[in-house]
Amino acid sequence: MRPDTPAETVDHTAEAARLERTAGLYPEDSEALLLRAAAHLELAGDRPTATALYDRLLSSTDGLENPHLVRALKASNLWEYGHEAEARAIIEGVRVASPRDPAPWVIVAEALESHDELEAAHDTFTEAVRLLLTDVPHPPQPTHPLLFGRHRVRRMLGKSHDEWDALADTVHSLPITLDELHDPKRVWSLGSENPVELEAEITRLRAELGAYREALSRPFPVAILHWPATELSELLEAYPTLAAEYPSHETHLATIESALRELSSSGTPNLGIVTGTVPSYEAFAASELSSPGDATLLPQYATTLAARGRAVAWPPQSTAACWCGSGQPYGACHGRTA
Repeated sequence: MRPDTPAETVDHTAEAARLERTAGLYPEDSEALLLRAAAHLELAGDRPTATALYDRLLSSTDGLENPHLVRALKASNLWEYGHEAEARAIIEGVRVASPRDPAPWVIVAEALESHDELEAAHDTFTEAVRLLLTDVPHPPQPTHPLLFGRHRVRRMLGKSHDEWDALADTVHSLPITLDELHDPKRVWSLGSENPVELEAEITRLRAELGAYREALSRPFPVAILHWPATELSELLEAYPTLAAEYPSHETHLATIESALRELSSSGTPNLGIVTGTVPSYEAFAASELSSPGDATLLPQYATTLAARGRAVAWPPQSTAACWCGSGQPYGACHGRTA
């Protein structure tokens, strides 16, 4: 499905089947592809088949990159078609595991919230925020939904603002404040006959919709291709015509960082890095009926890897491992002059 395809024109069942076929062609990317297939099945209303896909991933002999995310999605899906007890058990397991990725926390907390388990949702959001954001001066973008979700639930519970709510306000960038967006009394204004109140609510809803669109836009990052040192040596040995593209590995790494910073400064959102391997690149070239020595294939290869869910968001946190694979924190490595 193209990113600009209107949702109402999508055959979700057919799209899920296409993604399953693609996963069979690219087993190294099966986790990302099958998760997208399961999402389409949920949208199609075929929740049992979506659960079967989640079970297929969890029973795989190959290690998953994010098993907690798969479990969280399975729990949310199960609860939607009557399997509440199993969903609750999985949610508790995710909470006990304390994943460092915010996505599983968001999913299980929102599952609790959507079923009116507001106190449990609040506790889950709070637990995640404390785990992931304590002593973090600048919350990374993936953690923002935790702050926003916690703020929303606290408003519904009638709790007063605390320091985490204040932090949520600082990272919120829309013209409508979080207090307005999350006001429990908004529902009453929808039934008002006062055109001023209705217009104000429409403005709030547009702002909220804008936030969702911003989060969902560009599902595939603008990705730059990265070759680890051993892979680049193998690539240039096999295809010396590419030496003009890669004078040295150090130059290659510096070029990636500078290109991403330039894109970022120009306002390009959702940047990422994809890591290439020679066998994967050769397979891609064969599928394009072209030679791997053709430099024009490189950006196409990067785009294909990103579309298969292989991109890692850039920039990482200052304290996170640098994208280059050096093992150093990003702030002490390629991010030191950011």
